[in-house]
Amino acid sequence: MKKLTNNQKKFLRARGHSLKPVVMVGQHGLSEAVAAELVSTMTKHELLKIKIRAEDKQSKQVMIDEIIATTKAHLVQVIGNVMVIYRAFDEEPQIILPRK
Repeated sequence: MKKLTNNQKKFLRARGHSLKPVVMVGQHGLSEAVAAELVSTMTKHELLKIKIRAEDKQSKQVMIDEIIATTKAHLVQVIGNVMVIYRAFDEEPQIILPRK
């Protein structure tokens, strides 16, 4: 998985700004049901906004890492309790990233 450039992240942040959070991860962490929901949602959307409810910064970071590992997506941005992730479709990506 190639890293996103700063310019690509900026482009994706702008696209993600108007999105509504599709998935909510509760304080009990990333359950199997939530993980399955995330994976299935990533087959329909390349760019996803996720709301996280964590008790502290450390548990929030653990959840973020788990989500990235589970979805095999790029972390675009984290603001407060909302994160934006991106994973291009394998075939016919909908979002065309700037080259650099």
